[in-house]
Amino acid sequence: MKKIIIALVAVFAVATGANAQKFGKVDTQSIMQSLPELTKANGELQALAQQYDNDLKAMQEEIQRKFEDYEKNRSTMSATAQQQTESDLQALQQKFQEAYQQNQQNMQKKQEELMAPIQKKVLTAIENVGKAGNYTYIMQEGTFPYIGADVKDVTPDVKAELNKLK
Repeated sequence: MKKIIIALVAVFAVATGANAQKFGKVDTQSIMQSLPELTKANGELQALAQQYDNDLKAMQEEIQRKFEDYEKNRSTMSATAQQQTESDLQALQQKFQEAYQQNQQNMQKKQEELMAPIQKKVLTAIENVGKAGNYTYIMQEGTFPYIGADVKDVTPDVKAELNKLK
């Protein structure tokens, strides 16, 4: 109950002071899509993903080849040789699973590494536009169910600011 009262007081305070405040909205997705840095980062990620896919495919083909060889020669193998080959196949399968998981982690880390400076650049541009335009808030477009007509779309301003940051 206390939280509801605090929320209502906050809404009332914002509503009564809204005339003195200036609001903007921004479409960061369209801004990000327009950046050449994003295209370069996506290219690097795709190349890395292709390399990982090729490596995993080679491992999978090796496992398949060794399994087929085992199946073909199993009847002529001793029990000890069969157990050793099965153990080797299981180890290869485990190695494949570990490589797959490591590749996923590496891809996520590389994506974060490549995206961090791009996101920082966009955030800096948004902050610069906010300060220059004396905005109280600049909200991400689409995150609020309703945005009134008095909210300015600052996306073009942020794109122009990004051109200054180059």
